[in-house]
Amino acid sequence: MIRYDRFTKAYGAHTAVDGLSVDIPAGSVVALLGPNGSGKTTSIKAAAGLVRPTSGDVRLGAERRPATEAEARRLCSFLPQRVSFPDALTGREVVEFYRRMRGVPGDATDRVMKFASLNGAGNRAVGTYSGGMTQRLGLAVAMLPDAEILLLDEPTAALDPDGLCAFYGLVEARRRSGRTVFFSSHQLGDVERLADLIVILIEGRLAATLTSSELAAKLADRGVMRVRMGQRVTALLERVREIAPGARWIGDDLMVPGPTAVRLGALDAIRAAGGAIEGLSAEEGRLDEFYRSIVGGAR
Repeated sequence: MIRYDRFTKAYGAHTAVDGLSVDIPAGSVVALLGPNGSGKTTSIKAAAGLVRPTSGDVRLGAERRPATEAEARRLCSFLPQRVSFPDALTGREVVEFYRRMRGVPGDATDRVMKFASLNGAGNRAVGTYSGGMTQRLGLAVAMLPDAEILLLDEPTAALDPDGLCAFYGLVEARRRSGRTVFFSSHQLGDVERLADLIVILIEGRLAATLTSSELAAKLADRGVMRVRMGQRVTALLERVREIAPGARWIGDDLMVPGPTAVRLGALDAIRAAGGAIEGLSAEEGRLDEFYRSIVGGAR
């Protein structure tokens, strides 16, 4: 549905994105992740046809049209990172303006205003809106054309809990209907919860792509099991370290890092050594720690 082929964008001497090649499958939810200045916004705008490549290209749809062509741009709807509307217009007037501009049927206004859930503020001037309300209005505008591709740059940045729930519902509904969502985010929880595929950019270059199942496996590999022992058993740590070299004592608790298979093997070793297990808990690896390891390794 979206194909980046060695996409490069330079602004003078600064290269914002360098040789990005990645496919965004139709009907998928894909998150673009990376530190500030990593090229996320430039990449999203390129898919929206708002940034012309310095070299390489970005193509949309089954016919692989260049993103800058009008026919390709009709396939997508775009929400920028910073949303602003005329202060004097009401929320409904803003939606109605964009509905007419996109040639969308009249019933779409009520549909997206219901999603925006502005708590009765739809007929109030936008200048009175909070940041979260303005962001929800922006999402409502982006939803108007019911496009095949929804491009969202930091869509959850200013949303309150109600807005987040509405956004999650929107993404799940688009997934079920086979439509594509491509969004950038700094919110790791949103990425872990929503994305089928995660694309990580570091300093304008592709650092990693992971499916949701691959991410789950990576986090499981970084998990830690805490085993509460009735008492320490002589040479137990040495036996467990034959299976899990990173095992260590913290008080009377034996900490065993590693993937599930390693942790299960450690439990067998503890039982074989006659250890009395009084309690057991496990925690999978954290996305923020995994992400930091990728960022640090790519620099």
